[in-house]
Amino acid sequence: MKRFFKGFFLLTLGAFMDAAGFYFFLAPNTIAAGGINGLALVLNTFLPQFPLGSLVLIMSILMLLTGFILVGAVFGFKTIYCSILIPLIIWGLEYFYPLSAPLGSDTMVQLIFGVLISGTGIALLFNQNASSGGTDIAARILYKFYHIDLGKGLFIIDFFITIAATFTFGIEKGMYALLGVLLYGLAIDAVIEGFNVSKYVTIITRESELVKHFIVEDLERGATIYAARGGYTDEEREVIITIVTRREFIHLRNFIKNHDPLAFVSVQTTHEVLGEGFKSID
Repeated sequence: MKRFFKGFFLLTLGAFMDAAGFYFFLAPNTIAAGGINGLALVLNTFLPQFPLGSLVLIMSILMLLTGFILVGAVFGFKTIYCSILIPLIIWGLEYFYPLSAPLGSDTMVQLIFGVLISGTGIALLFNQNASSGGTDIAARILYKFYHIDLGKGLFIIDFFITIAATFTFGIEKGMYALLGVLLYGLAIDAVIEGFNVSKYVTIITRESELVKHFIVEDLERGATIYAARGGYTDEEREVIITIVTRREFIHLRNFIKNHDPLAFVSVQTTHEVLGEGFKSID
């Protein structure tokens, strides 16, 4: 139950960050950096009587229905939840905190802040096996009928949205939009890698039993033991291999330093670990 509520909270937080980054930084500067939000920003120019959130909501629902018809029921509850929640948050922000002008005069700074906040939100959704829907669904449709990879499909869709933004808002805003699309990919990848970073640790120590006990009993992590022979000393030793989080590695390093300062410790950074004790393989 605790895991469910944590996941629900992270989905809601990710949806809010996606909506807030777009509403406070990108939309006031008419930067349509791809996605269904960017498309709604373009359409809002021609349909100003519709609130921006309502356009995003209408298109999200239409994309979900189209996806169900053409692709099938492959969209989980999390994606449906986020597809509806994000436009509702944008709509709510328009009502409770209307903006008459951008928050600042430097468009580039606002582009960076908007992409970082919104991109972090989308990364949170991806990390929970969800998505914001919208153009993700369109990419799935392209994949089914034209066998275009999802990543390429998203880029093609976002590229045409930036072209529409160029014709609507001018070439300068079109360039900002294209730059935003590129920054989104970098920001999302960086945040997801940061979420999943772990430490792959190889240890050779004279206090092998103490270190094994600390890893298994105190850190509650698994360990793999290999028998090895030193090329220089010709001594038989145990090699302990374990994977821990960054915080757990600090405790492990301090423990080894206190009990065997001459231990050999090799550390590698790994960006994704699946299985028991880490992220589910599903």
